[in-house]
Amino acid sequence: MDARERHLRLLTDTIEAVNSTLDLEEVLSQVATKVADALHADACFVYLYDERTGELVLRATHGTNVAEMTQRPRMRPGEGITGSAAQTRSPVAISRQAHLDPRFKNFPNLPEDEYESILAVPILARGERLEGALNLRTREPREFTDDEIELLLAIAAQVAQSIEHATLYTEAQRRVHELEALARISEAVSESLYLEESLEAIVKTTLDALSATGAALVLEDGKIAWPEGRADAHAIRQPLRWRGREIGELVADRASPFTQHDRELLASIAQQAAVALEHGRAVMRGVLAQEIHHRVKNNLQTVASLLRLQARATGAIDPQKALEDSVNRILAIAAVHELLTERRDDDVDLADLLGRLRAMLVQGVADGRAVDEALEPVLLAGHRATALALVFSELLGNALEHGGSTVHVDLHRDNGEVVLAISDDGRGTDGATSEGTGLSIVRALVRDELRGTFQLSGAEGTRAEVRFTP
Repeated sequence: MDARERHLRLLTDTIEAVNSTLDLEEVLSQVATKVADALHADACFVYLYDERTGELVLRATHGTNVAEMTQRPRMRPGEGITGSAAQTRSPVAISRQAHLDPRFKNFPNLPEDEYESILAVPILARGERLEGALNLRTREPREFTDDEIELLLAIAAQVAQSIEHATLYTEAQRRVHELEALARISEAVSESLYLEESLEAIVKTTLDALSATGAALVLEDGKIAWPEGRADAHAIRQPLRWRGREIGELVADRASPFTQHDRELLASIAQQAAVALEHGRAVMRGVLAQEIHHRVKNNLQTVASLLRLQARATGAIDPQKALEDSVNRILAIAAVHELLTERRDDDVDLADLLGRLRAMLVQGVADGRAVDEALEPVLLAGHRATALALVFSELLGNALEHGGSTVHVDLHRDNGEVVLAISDDGRGTDGATSEGTGLSIVRALVRDELRGTFQLSGAEGTRAEVRFTP
């Protein structure tokens, strides 16, 4: 009974640790310590699978300080006893003389030959995708029971969920980092009266955002503007395009290879750099460089407000859904900014905006779900278009998640008002639907930013309707 109580307590503690933070290093460290203590093991090692290199990398330990290692142990699935558990997707238990097993792999900076027994299990996401592996070690011979093996597999499944949540969190952080980099460029451009200062800001932002050793802008006439740092082993080049014309190149160097995320970030910086470059050249002619800064600043303030509202939500929260919702809200704001940049105007064509957002939101929707639209051209000021983009994203997201097989989007004018309606053929609503964070955001934006009305109704299917005066 004591062992069962310890096992239940360990599983409860693991679930609590996994749900307490999105810091993966902290979760893994807690898991390694709690598992070793509860199962009376001398050591616990947690490896994560790196898809880029195809290797298992030691990330957390109990019994050995991984932070003090100059080089973390790595192995491919199939190498070593733990690697064998990862490759076969099944536990491996050895009760004595584990270092004599033909699968044993020795690491000079890990005292694994001190241990007699080992229990290794794979860390699998959704029961099949390899995320890593963990093992228990004891200095005295030990037969691991079936209950202990099942318990360690259950803990590994919880760790897999934590890895997935941390990956989503990292992606959201990357998007925020990208927005901050673009904001710094826009701020520098809007505050500077000289093109040279704008180019310097772009290059320095690139250095910081990509942790690069060197960066430079190469203008269309071949002139290298504001080279910073030094060239290195790896370099990437991103064209600067303005209205279909290449006006230069943004180049970055560093010692380590650039990832796909780095390339996407550089592409985003280059897109804004092209805008900044053209606007910077026209500052003395009175273009709206200051307005760019104002827009980005307001957008970031809106993002911060939405994230604070999400953080204050009560009740059970699905971290993955919360992050996905936040990413969609950021992308909705970015779509408005993109249209303003393309038009170089203060107004946004709502038909164009909603069409882009619809295409973005329906990606990944299950087969058989049909989304059709009837959108009249309507121009709306940029700051109000941002509010409508957020409203549309929330309402369409709800329809795709909870509605039926067909969703219809309608945008038209009615007696001087703009009407946005999203309807589906699902089971409908009785009007007593609980207010979540999404609907709270919708009601606040419609009331405060659009100065309009919002109605949610439906007996056969659900219809969400927003009305406001443009």
